[in-house]
Amino acid sequence: MKEMPANQLDPRVKAVWRINDAIWITIIGLCVGVALTPIAMIPDVGMWPFAVFGICMLVIYIVWLVVLPPIRYARWRYEVSTDYLDIAKGIVWRKRYTIPFIRVQNTDTRQGPILRAFKLASVTVATAAKEHEIPGLDFEVAEQLRDRAAELARIAREDV
Repeated sequence: MKEMPANQLDPRVKAVWRINDAIWITIIGLCVGVALTPIAMIPDVGMWPFAVFGICMLVIYIVWLVVLPPIRYARWRYEVSTDYLDIAKGIVWRKRYTIPFIRVQNTDTRQGPILRAFKLASVTVATAAKEHEIPGLDFEVAEQLRDRAAELARIAREDV
């Protein structure tokens, strides 16, 4: 089997993932909490649904905000060669993408408000079939990677 790609994401991406996940977990938790309110108003039921829900939320917060980000960070790798972009990711379901630059149609950088606060960006490489994203790179590194991928794609098309 081929070796794992050499480059890792910026370590600050773990904080970005934690903030993003905390926001989504909180929004979903509030929706579920509102849905549980009518059940808790039934006289014989009491508050135990909220207690069970609170314990579940605590476990979810611990898993998604403490356990998963370091593992996700360790498994996310990428590498750029002269012919292709190699991406490896995944915790349970491992995915490996090899994108030949001859197939690349577009390269782009993206920054949401959380990434911008940490001076990070994501690089997106689009083919006719799919968009592949490398999240959480230092902004300067992301711009260099985007430009290099675009240049290698142009060279690959010229060589045909």
